[in-house]
Amino acid sequence: MSTTSKIDSVWFTTKGQVVIPAWLRKQFRIEDGTKAVVQATPEGILLKPVTSVTIQRLRGILKRKPGEKTLAQEWAEHKAEEKALEEAKYARGTRSR
Repeated sequence: MSTTSKIDSVWFTTKGQVVIPAWLRKQFRIEDGTKAVVQATPEGILLKPVTSVTIQRLRGILKRKPGEKTLAQEWAEHKAEEKALEEAKYARGTRSR
């Protein structure tokens, strides 16, 4: 993954939310539901997406005991739980209308 010197602007909402430009989401493989680590630095706010690529790089660091679920299995279960929670939240919101 190459980094570029292209600069773009974003705006913060009243809730502190910001939309990452599409070209950066594509470059860093950020998908719906991607989590990120946020860190204060002397230069400003550093936002590090935690993507499947990041997780694959960390696989060798996290050793598993024999018989335990793989990180990929745990991640798939986590994503399925997140999706189910979002769908339940959406369903609750549409019933009251």
